[in-house]
Amino acid sequence: MDANIIANLCQDIAIPKMVKVKQHFDPSYIAPEDIPQVIWKELDRDIIASQIKSGMSIAITCGSRGVANIDIIIKAVVDYVKQKGGSPFVFPAMGSHGGATPEGQLEIVNGYGITEEAMGCPIKASMETKQIGVTDDGRPVFIDKYASEADGIIMVGRIKAHTQFVGPYESGLMKMAVIGMGKQHGAEGVHEQGFPKMAENLQRYGKVILKNAPIICGIGTIENAFDQTYKLTALTPDEIIEQEPSLLLEAKKIMGHILIDNADVLIVDEIGKNISGDGMDPNVSGTLPRETGVPRGADGSEPRIGNFKAKRVVVLDLTEETHGNANGLGLADVTTQRCVDKIINEMAYPNAITSTLLEMVKIPFWTPNDRLAVQAAVKTCAGADKLQPRIIRIKNTMEIEEIEVSEVLIPEVEANPNMEIIGEVAPMQFDENGNLF
Repeated sequence: MDANIIANLCQDIAIPKMVKVKQHFDPSYIAPEDIPQVIWKELDRDIIASQIKSGMSIAITCGSRGVANIDIIIKAVVDYVKQKGGSPFVFPAMGSHGGATPEGQLEIVNGYGITEEAMGCPIKASMETKQIGVTDDGRPVFIDKYASEADGIIMVGRIKAHTQFVGPYESGLMKMAVIGMGKQHGAEGVHEQGFPKMAENLQRYGKVILKNAPIICGIGTIENAFDQTYKLTALTPDEIIEQEPSLLLEAKKIMGHILIDNADVLIVDEIGKNISGDGMDPNVSGTLPRETGVPRGADGSEPRIGNFKAKRVVVLDLTEETHGNANGLGLADVTTQRCVDKIINEMAYPNAITSTLLEMVKIPFWTPNDRLAVQAAVKTCAGADKLQPRIIRIKNTMEIEEIEVSEVLIPEVEANPNMEIIGEVAPMQFDENGNLF
């Protein structure tokens, strides 16, 4: 690509000065050192503890999301099972992620600190599944082969708003049972009817799994706006059905979001599967894909907090932890050569095929450096004041306590009691190559 062509076309765009802003959210959390005690207390309820007997083989799920303190949580579960005389093992429960291969999924798990040495138990990775039932409309239901052969299963999953659909169960334990434990084979069947049917199918498949699989309980974790562990709850299969919807509403209530409703350009420094299933959480970035089919809140459920939307979204890079998986990059308008160079299609394409959302892995308009990416976004932003564009910059959609806003947004920040200016107004710091980092 000839950088001079883009530079010439965008030379009239001056990038505005920015200022660092702090957003205030509920800071409550469980300290990492207290997590094992909380986990043990939850598991020690008689209705759960009585099901873990000496000599039993207990399968413990590990998903692909960047769940806060996941290594501490799973280690606490492993230790509890051992204390009860059980024989625990961990298995990747992440649908088609990791390139839909055992090796790829094991690499993701290990990257979160979930290793055999650290956990003190085996990790069994396989893409093989076993049918354990049939839905009420005649479709087969599958789960991980190793899990199906265990004496008991303990699921661990973060409860939060999903990035593609709205329903009483979104991301959480029900989804862990259906999509995570279903591996690529099971996840493909659930996704076959598309996201407009996902909320319905998640319940249809999930209730079959909760009835027929040897699930002892699910440990639901809720995170605050700072990606810290806010709540840990162990639920029996019946309790998952009854209580997860209210826990989802609680998770949505405390989730972080951008406290300004709209911008001309949103700059996202990095995206990745460890940040969100869509690389960047659309509940934060406002990048809801057109294929969802169901407007947020159309079923009467609480959609999300905040109404943020940007005319243009710029993604500058991929996280190291995403291992080249650029799923979600297709929702951006502009990206960079640095980002494109890191894409490994075989890591993201299985996910796109399984989910039926090919748009998620498309490569947007890309530029040789960050400066030109921002300029191109502003240049093509219809209706924007090119002299005073409304620009917001975030590191990623998980870390939004501190953000940067352009000078023109200062009055809106000062008028919001949950926002405060914590820096000086200054130009963006591009290096000699035109990059921000």
